Amino acid sequence: MAQLYQRSYTRRELAAHTGQLSQFAGVRLMTLDDGVERGVRMLEFRTGSGLRFTVMVDRAMDIADCEHNGRAVGWHSPSGFQNPALHQYEGEGGLAWFRAMSGLIVTCGLDHILFMDEDDATQYNYGPKKTVKSSLHGRVCTIPARLTGYGESWDGDQCTLWAEGIVAQSTVFGEDLHLIRRIEATVGGDDIRLTDRVMNHGFYRTPHMYCYHINVGHPILAEGARYVAPIKDVVWAAHAGDDYQKQNVGYRTMPAPQMNFDEQVWQHDMAPDADGKVKVALVNDAIGFGFAVETLKSQFPAMYEWQNLQAGHYALGIEPSTNHVYGKQFARERDELIWLEHGDERRYDTTLRILPDAEAVRAYCSRIADVTPAPEVDYPVPSGLFPKIVRD
Repeated sequence: MAQLYQRSYTRRELAAHTGQLSQFAGVRLMTLDDGVERGVRMLEFRTGSGLRFTVMVDRAMDIADCEHNGRAVGWHSPSGFQNPALHQYEGEGGLAWFRAMSGLIVTCGLDHILFMDEDDATQYNYGPKKTVKSSLHGRVCTIPARLTGYGESWDGDQCTLWAEGIVAQSTVFGEDLHLIRRIEATVGGDDIRLTDRVMNHGFYRTPHMYCYHINVGHPILAEGARYVAPIKDVVWAAHAGDDYQKQNVGYRTMPAPQMNFDEQVWQHDMAPDADGKVKVALVNDAIGFGFAVETLKSQFPAMYEWQNLQAGHYALGIEPSTNHVYGKQFARERDELIWLEHGDERRYDTTLRILPDAEAVRAYCSRIADVTPAPEVDYPVPSGLFPKIVRD
């Protein structure tokens, strides 16, 4: 049954109270029409619980806006939701990706993630193409999707809002990878369910790497906000080779916006729960509000925490990844790089969860703590021990 307005409704009862479900909840297609965002198709989801989010059809069906009862969750960067036609993938030495980075989710992949790379291309059997050059975090996030459907679906008295699309990262004499993405939310619910399948549509053996850059902003991110996760080990930290504590920001507790902040990135080895899920949250106890990400350890064996606490940016990233932070060559050397033959696919099942009040925050943090206790110091010394990734 639909849980709305402090009561339960059957499908019949809900229909009796309105001419269209869209009065309470729904998903609709619209197009942005100004500035760098002009021409970008967008799906707006409203579940009726206070959860509203938008899906950028023309940006790999990534999630852009996200809010709950008017309180922002998803991060907006200075770049805005730029139309892909304006994007220069290889610009700025491979760092032009930042000019298209904004929103709750920015998908990274499909054949490359992490920093710039030049990799052997002999598998594509084309003499002039000796190597493949990849910019930061890959190409996929600025590729428009072919929207295959969206709407509402009833199963008895439960209604699911949904959208599906196909994002094709394809070229001649190179990769032909398809991302088939389905996004769902339940009427009356506070969760977003993301199901991705990455398939090799071509006939060349092709590498595959995948990561979600899930970006949370203010007011969940605020002075005193806590990063809560089942951390077995702190594997790596970008800033550990220098003065590890020079910015006075550890992994656990967030400060207010900073001036001249150097980004900090951590890789944690997470403990899954009994169902194989890794649960990570950012919570603001002062306002009783939080956001959680649930992934499967078997699908995303690595997890990064990105701290961009610079004033005017101010975001925290929760980043599940198929590979360790050292990237493609490191994965090749350790025989951890995923290779897809024709028709092969990888599936990724992720839940994004709003924690709407203090009780939900308390209960969720308790469930994480029950899996394994996280380090109780702000600056745990990285072990440098990258667990072997074994694929199914």
